[in-house]
Order: sequence, then structure tokens, then C-alpha cells
Amino acid sequence: MASFYDDNEDLRWYVRTGIDWEPLVRLTEYDWKAEDGFRAVDEAREFYEQILDAVGAFAATDIAPRWSELDRQHPRLAEGEVVEGQAAREVTAGLVELGLPSLCLPRELGGTNAPLLLWHLTTELIARADVSICAHLGFHGGMAMAALMYSVMEGSTEFQHEPPRITGTRFQDCIEEIAAGRAWGSMDLTEPAAGSDLGAITTRARPQPDGSWLLTGQKIFITSGHGRWHFVIARSEEGPGLEALSMFLVPAWDWDEAGGKIWRARFVGVEEKLGHNASATVTIAFEDTPGQLIGKRGEGFKSMLLLMNNARVAVGFESLGLAEAAWRAARAYAAQRPSMGRTIDRHEMVAEILEGMQTEIQGIRALAMQAAWHEELAQKMRLALAHFPLSDSARAELEAQQKEHARKSRAFTPLLKWIASEAAVEISRQAVQVHGGAGYIRETGVEKLLRDAMVFPIYEGTSQIQALMAMKDTLLAAVRDPAAFARRAARARLAAASARDPLRRQAALLRVRANQAIQHLLSRLLVGKVDELRHHAIASWAEQMRSWDPKRDFGLAMLHAERLTGLLADAAVAGVLLKQVEKDPSRRDVLVRWVERALPRSRYRLDQITTTGPRLLARLGEGA
Repeated sequence: MASFYDDNEDLRWYVRTGIDWEPLVRLTEYDWKAEDGFRAVDEAREFYEQILDAVGAFAATDIAPRWSELDRQHPRLAEGEVVEGQAAREVTAGLVELGLPSLCLPRELGGTNAPLLLWHLTTELIARADVSICAHLGFHGGMAMAALMYSVMEGSTEFQHEPPRITGTRFQDCIEEIAAGRAWGSMDLTEPAAGSDLGAITTRARPQPDGSWLLTGQKIFITSGHGRWHFVIARSEEGPGLEALSMFLVPAWDWDEAGGKIWRARFVGVEEKLGHNASATVTIAFEDTPGQLIGKRGEGFKSMLLLMNNARVAVGFESLGLAEAAWRAARAYAAQRPSMGRTIDRHEMVAEILEGMQTEIQGIRALAMQAAWHEELAQKMRLALAHFPLSDSARAELEAQQKEHARKSRAFTPLLKWIASEAAVEISRQAVQVHGGAGYIRETGVEKLLRDAMVFPIYEGTSQIQALMAMKDTLLAAVRDPAAFARRAARARLAAASARDPLRRQAALLRVRANQAIQHLLSRLLVGKVDELRHHAIASWAEQMRSWDPKRDFGLAMLHAERLTGLLADAAVAGVLLKQVEKDPSRRDVLVRWVERALPRSRYRLDQITTTGPRLLARLGEGA
């Protein structure tokens, strides 16, 4: 039987060798004390692989062959309900039957209690078959897990410590309904005049005397927004800014005693899109719609970040799945398409394209595994610190570990979202190119991959937003602790100049070039900051030098944010692959190919950062 897991040697390497499952499984199984839980890592990993086998087979045999139906049968609005295409309904039902909506939920809530990283691996497999089905499925179990996490964070989940288990949680009806496959949820952020600028949100939430809330407003571009459960960001406080926003759990309908729907919100539109055609993108109107406040008033943006971080990691895995499909389609076509006496995969330029596609996928997968691993450990350690008894020494050690995982997750996640989504677009475009005229014809299916890929750099935070996040964090870290940055830069220079292994020198050179870009941008920032001091009293100079406003001070850095992010991503991937080589020499070829491609583009990006920008900034300043 065909399987998208069995045929992927690189992915299987991670499951069997590359992922350090021990801390994930231990935390997931309540430090090995969970009832009916695993007692050994190998036992758990074997079970996880059985799940991947099942999902990989379903993706290959039940989803991928139906790509044309899924693409043609668009969701539609009929009498206030969103009706999905028949193929999408049947495929989703099959995934529910496999138990994927409850994959990561605790056993006591009807789940399988698997790590979230396993969910991400299934995401790649399903996205390779059809990314719109993958996107929709993500709003099943993912929203149930979010509801549980929010309840845990606000203290409304009850724990029993011996043996450890959840005995009750605030949103249990929502969680159990999703886990059973009877419902799903969505994340409702975007409005007609508020996309990336959440501070412009106008949907209002009004408190009622009985402690409930009523929401009024409209949300647009909501993926899988035709489900029952909605996590809605709305303005609950007076005044501007993100501090005025809160998060609410809002049912679009309730049930009457006869099993009929009592509508609380209205679905008023379904978008016709370039791609992702089996996935419904919905416009929702709330008109005095009842909702439950999640957490505290004014913490909506903070709550949203929990959903957004994992969503961005998920987009990395979605992008990988689609890129894998594009590469394999191009490779298969090139291997059987004759031209000039040989198949085109033997032509030099096509061979280079195919190897480049494979290399980008393998490098990005390395980064995706690290981002997902650190994010999950950071969140689960945070929960352990909040809810389980620990000695003072154990607590101190766990707090230090949690902070380090959170720091690495914050560093890796925007790099992953940026590089994976951009690469998916380019790799699917290359697949069309390798197919030539056949790639432009719908019958082959590769043009669909390109259409589907185009949204990756847009949703869950655009590529530009990811780049701004990475740039801001990187530069502010260097400003706040220049000595630490100088030490890291010195170590990278030393390794680039004197490491015995040439691959280690090349990987270090990628880091050196990223540091050179950071130093250049910082020097320009400092020049501007010093020039600004002449407008302030001397007594305030020290305070002014400690005060940095990214919007005001970082003009050149914002202009070059994507180039800097590219440098950081290339260096990060090389660093991850180098550690893999130290653990398993068979990974050396992947690193060789990565640095061979990354070094020339890093040189180009550094040159762009150091030689361009002032002219455009001057022109923008003139128009201010």
C-alpha cells in the first residue's frame, strides 16, 4: 500500500533518530505517572509510528487521488449554512474516524495523549495530499487543545495529582464535542479594516450584569469559520491599543431540545479563492452574540499569541508537505520525459533545480522540527511549573529550562514561517517550470500546488510580519546585551577561520555574515541615535540611549528585515544540520548541499544590506 510516511526517508529519520522524544513523552505522560500511559520512550515512539503509518497511507490512497474533486467542489453558502463539497466531507470524515481531532488531548478527555509534535508530523503528511484538507483539520483538534490550554492558564481546570489527571475543565463541552468529531473551531481575528494591525479591531464586547458578554461586529477571511466554536478577539475596553482587546469563546449556534440550531451568529459570505478550494473561508457577523470571556480583560492579544505561535509552526509543516508534493511531482515527470536523447532529469539545469528543491525541503524540515520541539517543551514546562508540586531545586531547574526553550521557540518560529512559506511558493513554481507546458495545464495538478502555496506567505502573519519580528528581537537583544552579542560574534569568527572541519567553517561563515549584517544595521542605528541627542538636554542622554522605539529608530532595519531574516534562517538551518551530523554522520550530505546553496545567497543579502537603502529612506522621509 502506498504511504506518504513510508516513502519519506528524511521524515522517518527524524521519528526514529533525529527527535529527542524523551522529554516530550515524559512531560506528556505526567513524568511517567499517567494512568494507562507509556512507561518507556521506545514504547511511545513505536505507537506514534503506527499513527504515522495509518495517516500516511490514508493521505496517499484516500486524499491525494481526489485532488481534482477537492479543488473543483468549492464550499458554498446556502440558506445561512456553509455547505462543503462532497469530497471534502468524505475525506474529513475519514480523518475523524482515524481519531485525529483527539490525537493530542489527554486520555481523560477522550484523547490519545500524543505530543503536539506528532500532530505537526501528520500535518505534513496530509498537506502533501491536499493542503486545504490539512488546513481545515487543523481547526479540529487544534482548537480543542487551545480551549484546554486557556482553561489551564486561567486556573479553571481541576487537577488530581495522585495519579495525575485532569478531573474537570471549564470548556469541557467544547473540547469533547470537537474530540468526537462533531464540531470544530476557528480563530477570528481579521476584520475589513484590521488585518495585521490588531489595534484597529472594532468588534465590540459588552459585559452584562450576569457576567456574560455580548459581541457585535464582523470578522472576515476566517479559515473554517463555519464551525460552531469561535475564539474571537474583540474590543472590551475603552481607549486605543492592544490592551483594550480581550478573547472570547463564542458558539455560532446552540441546540434546542429537539436538536435544532438556535443561531447566535450569522455566516454572511464564503470567499472564492485562488487556491485552498476545499477549505471554507468565511465572513461572520456577530450581533449581540453571547460569548464567554477567556482569561482576564485586556489580555486578548496575549491569549492570541498562544494560538498564533503554534499556528505559525503548523504553517511551516503545511508548507513542507506541499513542497514535498511539488518536488516529487517534478522529479517523477522529469524522470520519464525524454528530450534530446535522455530524460530531462539528466539535463544539468533540471538536475540542479531538482536537487535544490530537495535541499530546501530537508533544511526547512530540520528547522521545523526544532521550532516545534522547543515550543511544545516551553508550553508543557510552563504548565508543569504552574500546576504540579516541585521541590525548590527542581522548580529552579525547570524554570531555567522553560525559559531557554521559550527563547529558542521565539527565535526559530518566525524564521520557520518565513523561510518555509516562501520556499513553498518557489518550489511549486519550479515544479510547474520542470513540467513545461504540461505544468500550465490543470490536468497535471502542479498548477494547483502553486495556487495553494500562494497563501502561505500571507496567512497566520505575513512574511513581512515574520521578518519584522525576527529583526526586532535580534537587534534589541544585541542592543540590550552588546557584550553577549560580541562574544557570540567572536566565537563564530573563530570557528569560520580555524575549525578543522571545512563544513563547520562554512556553517560558521553563515553565522558570521548574519552578525555582520546585524553590526552594520546597529552602527547605522547608533549614528542616527547619536544625531538625535543634540535635540535633548545632556542630562537626558543616558536615558535616551537606553530608550529604543523600533517604529521610530529602525527604519533601515525595517527596510532590510527580510534580507536579515534570510541570513538568520540560513545560519539557523546550518547550525541545526551541523548538530545532526555530529550525532549521525549520514546527515553530512544534507549539510553539504545546504551550505553550498546558502553561502552565495548570504553574500548577496549581506551586500544588499550594506550598500542599499538610504536613497529610498530619504525619499520616504521627504514625503512624510
